[in-house]
Amino acid sequence: MNRFGIALFIGLIISGHTQAQQTPEKRTVEIRQAGSAVRDEAKFPGATLLTKKNNTRVVLFHQGARIESDRAFFYNADNFFKADGEVVFTQGDSLRMDCAYMEYNGQNQKAKAWGDVVLKRPDMTLRTDTLHMDRIAQEAYYNTPGRIEDQESTLTSNRGRYFMEEKKYRFQSRVHIDNPEYILDSDQLDYYTERDLAYLYGKSHIVGDTYDIECLRGFYDLNAQRGYFKREATIYYDGKIIQGDSLYFEDAREYAAATNNISITDPINKSVITGHYGEIFKAKDSAIITRRALAMNIVEQDSLFIHADTLVATGPEKDRRLTGFYGVRIYKSDMSGVSDSLYFNENEGIIKLLKKPLSRRDQQVFTEIDFNRTNPVMWFGKSQMSGNEIQLFIEPQNRTLDTLKILGRVFIIEKDSLDRGGYNQIKGGFLKGNFKNGALERIDIDKNTEVLYYMYAEDTGELIGIDRTDCSSLNMWIENNAIGSIQFNVQPSGNVFPEEDIEKNERRLEGFIWKEDQRPKNKEDLFDAEDLKLPLVPILPMERIDEQLEPAEENDQ
Repeated sequence: MNRFGIALFIGLIISGHTQAQQTPEKRTVEIRQAGSAVRDEAKFPGATLLTKKNNTRVVLFHQGARIESDRAFFYNADNFFKADGEVVFTQGDSLRMDCAYMEYNGQNQKAKAWGDVVLKRPDMTLRTDTLHMDRIAQEAYYNTPGRIEDQESTLTSNRGRYFMEEKKYRFQSRVHIDNPEYILDSDQLDYYTERDLAYLYGKSHIVGDTYDIECLRGFYDLNAQRGYFKREATIYYDGKIIQGDSLYFEDAREYAAATNNISITDPINKSVITGHYGEIFKAKDSAIITRRALAMNIVEQDSLFIHADTLVATGPEKDRRLTGFYGVRIYKSDMSGVSDSLYFNENEGIIKLLKKPLSRRDQQVFTEIDFNRTNPVMWFGKSQMSGNEIQLFIEPQNRTLDTLKILGRVFIIEKDSLDRGGYNQIKGGFLKGNFKNGALERIDIDKNTEVLYYMYAEDTGELIGIDRTDCSSLNMWIENNAIGSIQFNVQPSGNVFPEEDIEKNERRLEGFIWKEDQRPKNKEDLFDAEDLKLPLVPILPMERIDEQLEPAEENDQ
């Protein structure tokens, strides 16, 4: 509403009597006009019957309020009256209430109006069946369905109460606000006039032009369309579903934030990002998630999990890109990986695992093992594969694995199944792998290819020797998730050497580093000890509002 115009309107009825509280005497209700006056103790004990005659209606007056009706029973001794017949209550030039019946007690300054009650001010109207007013307690309330209208909005509720000292309104039971810019429904809405904020209790739902909000607790600035929400809170915004322990939303900035146990679901791209802090920027088509950030996408009808210190999703709904920074770990039931950063274009279906950028000095002094230590690595079955950059291609329509590429410093390591200290190794400059039914089927490696491979007799399983070969390129087939047959191309040079002819320190190709201890073996392995220690912290600017959201419940009768 226009600064929720109800903020003044019942207050004028009540405040008209605050002056009376400052005087010791209790002023008697005045009879200002009547068509006739009759006393009949037999029929109306203690009452004077005041009635309309011709055009002269009954007019009573008390403490600034004028009450006009067709008939009134006035009890002088009790300073009390009952009025009926098109009752009109006015106070000043700006307040009018029409009803069928009214009772008023001048002693305790309580009033009850019922029967199609219509209370009007120039900027708003209240309609209900029964309205109670207590001028001493400075409260007014209705327990019958009420409807409040101003120039912008309509509010309906089954019960409503105004607390003048607190400058607070409480609407309960099927509260509904219909505004051109939003629709609001709630079990209970408390409105504070000075702060111009609405507090929501129970099941609440706000629908704006570009957003949809649900919660069990929250506050909302009705004019600015911004608020804070908790307890089963959900924001539907920018094609995403945002959930968390606490949510913040601001329509003018096209901004939303969430803290603790958050999730951002993208139904179109079938992805979910979780964490403990997230921000949505609609104008930039971006979302930033930190603190145990984890993205989940569907690949090969399986969940692909991506963890990083910070995940950033950008781009429109049908061209979403995900970037991960620092400490990237990925896991799927049949593959996993680690890297410094990650880029995932969901529309094109490409995932890039990237290494930490190296300074010029690093590039000059690093050894092969230093380079490989910083390079991204992935595990497929029994094989560890690393390189300067790893690219994983996914067929976008069917979301199936298609191709693997490794650019620069390709290094494949696979622990030998029989020799505890033995490792099969392949190095090269470029790798391309093809998937079939979700698993690697064939791998081609080019440029300065080196191989160290343990060979066994097929019939006895005894070690024949160690194959040490250099070539321009090779083709390799994967069998049972391990290196199978290898075909060397373009004049390979090398031989199979007896095990005793190769020293142990020569059984490692240059740059060898085994990273099995870094391999994520399940979803839980994606988080390290530091991730697990992160404290849960609410949105700091909203801490004081948290206190307001947990008041002692009042029993409104």
